Amino acid sequence: MHSIFYYSQELARYDFGPDHPFKPERAQKALELCRRYGVLDLPHMALKSPPSLEHDKLLLAHSENYLKALRCVSQGEIFEEMFSFGIGTEDNPPLRGIYEWSRKCAGATWDGMIQLLDTDTDVAFNPLGGFHHAHRSQAEGFCYINDLVIAIKEALNHNVKISYVDIDAHHGNGVQEAFYHENRVQFISIHESGNYIYPYSGFAEETGDGNGEGYTVNIPLPPKTDDEVYLEVFRKIVIPLIKRFSPDILVAQLGADSMISDPLTDLMLTNNSYTEIIKELRELCGKILATGGGGYDIYRTARCWTLAWALLNNIEPKDEFAGLVGGMMFGPEMEVGSLHDRPYTVTGPEKDKIRKEVNKTITFLSNWYHL
Repeated sequence: MHSIFYYSQELARYDFGPDHPFKPERAQKALELCRRYGVLDLPHMALKSPPSLEHDKLLLAHSENYLKALRCVSQGEIFEEMFSFGIGTEDNPPLRGIYEWSRKCAGATWDGMIQLLDTDTDVAFNPLGGFHHAHRSQAEGFCYINDLVIAIKEALNHNVKISYVDIDAHHGNGVQEAFYHENRVQFISIHESGNYIYPYSGFAEETGDGNGEGYTVNIPLPPKTDDEVYLEVFRKIVIPLIKRFSPDILVAQLGADSMISDPLTDLMLTNNSYTEIIKELRELCGKILATGGGGYDIYRTARCWTLAWALLNNIEPKDEFAGLVGGMMFGPEMEVGSLHDRPYTVTGPEKDKIRKEVNKTITFLSNWYHL
C-alpha cells in the first residue's frame, strides 16, 4: 500500500479575513494531530507539497474569461465585471493571491488523481481541497477553482469510471452540474436539504439528464438528523449504489460541516458516524482520492480529518503522549479528551418527525434506483 498526504504551510496560512468562516489553518491542525497520533510517519506514507496547476488543466473546469478575471482580482484589481463572475460577495471576497492559492489547492487534488492512475498509490488525501461549489464561470460558496471537477475530468481522459461521494453538509452543486449528463461518473451527495441551507439545491428528484440519467443521486436530510438516521440512509442507498456501479476510483469529498457543533449548518452528527462512513467507503474501492471541504468548527474538523486519514490507511490512531504531563489537552481534543466525540442521539417527537421525512426519501430513492 502507498498513500499521499498533501500539505503546504504556505497554503494553510492563507487568510480569507477575520470575519470569514473559511479557515485554511484547519489543515495545519489536522497535520499536527496526525503527527501526534503517529499516523503520518509510516513507511508507506508520503507527505507531498501541492504543485501549481497548469493553465490548460484549469480549463478542464473553468472558462478562459473567468480565469482571466480571477487572475486580475488576485493581483489586487477591483473592477465591476468581477461581480458577474461571483467575485466580490461576502462569501467570495476579492482576495489578493487567491488565483495562485486556488491553483495549488487544485494542483494537489489533480496530482492525487494522477498518482492513483499512474502509480501503485492507493490513497491520496488533500485536506486543502474539496471546492465543490465553484462553477464554470462563477465563484460560489467559498470556492473559486473546482479541484474536484478538474481531477475527475482528468481521470475520464484515462478511460476510468469514477464514483464521487460528497458527505459535506452542503450539496455539491458545482460537481453535479459538471457531470449531470455523464454516465462514466456516479455523483452521490448526502447533505442538509436545500429547503433549509445554501446552495438550495440537491433534491432527490435531481437524478441526471440525457446519458447521465440515473447517475446523479441526491440525498437531502432534514435539520437535526443524527448519526443513527444518517448511517441508515448511507447503508441503504449509498453503499449498494456504489457497489452496483463498481468504480475504478472513488473520489470522496469529506467535508466535516455536518458535525453537531458546526456554526453554518443544522445536522447533528458526531464523528462516530463519520468514521463509520470512512471505513465503509474504504472497503468499496481499492483506490481513493479524498479531499477536505466544509468544516467551520476548526478543531472538530481537524479531528475528523485525522480520523479519516488514519482509517483510509486502515489504522486506528493511538495517542503517543497519553498520560504524559501536558500531553493530553491539545486544542482539538480539549472538548472530549480524545479524537472521538461523545455519542449523541436525537429522541422523542423530533426524532419521529425526522425519521418520517427521511423514510420518504429512502422510499423514493429505492424505487427510482431499483434498490
